Amino acid sequence: MKNQIEQLKKEKNAIILAHYYAPEEVQEVADFVGDSFYLAKIAKQSTADIIVFCGVKFMGESAKILNPDKKVLMPDLTADCPMAHMVKDGIIEEMRQKYDDLAVVCYINSTAYLKCKSDVCVTSSNAVKIVKALPNKNIFFIPDKNLGSFVAKQVPEKNIILNDGCCPIHAKIEAEQVLIELKNHPDAKVLTHPECDASVIELSDYVGSTADIIAYAKNSNPKEFIICTEDGVDYKLITDNREKCFYYPNPRPCCTDMKLNTLEKLLSVLKNEDKEVTVDPKVCKDALKPLERMLELAK
Repeated sequence: MKNQIEQLKKEKNAIILAHYYAPEEVQEVADFVGDSFYLAKIAKQSTADIIVFCGVKFMGESAKILNPDKKVLMPDLTADCPMAHMVKDGIIEEMRQKYDDLAVVCYINSTAYLKCKSDVCVTSSNAVKIVKALPNKNIFFIPDKNLGSFVAKQVPEKNIILNDGCCPIHAKIEAEQVLIELKNHPDAKVLTHPECDASVIELSDYVGSTADIIAYAKNSNPKEFIICTEDGVDYKLITDNREKCFYYPNPRPCCTDMKLNTLEKLLSVLKNEDKEVTVDPKVCKDALKPLERMLELAK
């Protein structure tokens, strides 16, 4: 299958983008593996005719918004992110009426429709930097309350209004689970994604995006780490650090939607080009503005 995928990529001038949470065998055949911010930049820069995005729906949509004239495919169009939908109808308009000088800051983990209603997108890699750079005093941060709360602590000069949404995978990681791992591995450093609850973040030695966590583990001296994010990062962590050990809260955090991106489905979609991401042209145009603003402010 891997050989067939390589051949089809060449024949069709296609590239494969895979998130760190995708299955190991999919990451192995991808041209680029990364977090949401990195993959958004790659999608924008791509000269390929076909982009195959091994992630969840909002990622495929973002690639299409950034490349409206390219064909964007996903191995499984049902792979979705529950958090991407966790913003109540009408709440953005309500907040704009309630607060003067308001910027709606939309985590990239959101639907194309929500991006259209926002002023700028952010990822966990650049959220703090972008919120600091905005001229607005009031920030309505959607959809993730945990990332929004983390940003609020880093940028106390802003009034950050939180939305009641979260990543179900990260939100299930509990402080008690981390403490058990620390008891079993007292020398381990705790590396945590900011989508986790504040009680987990307080126990952490480092908080950052998936890419930041991977870089921290590679560039630091400790040999043991407790990883508080989705377990798909294990492939890259082990590949980069053969001499180090990585532990996860029990039960291991696993996104079943990300795991829908199998090698079989990847080969099939390259052969048939039948699972194309479509976004309404007007939505594409409106949602492009906050994504492009993100890429500009994050430089």
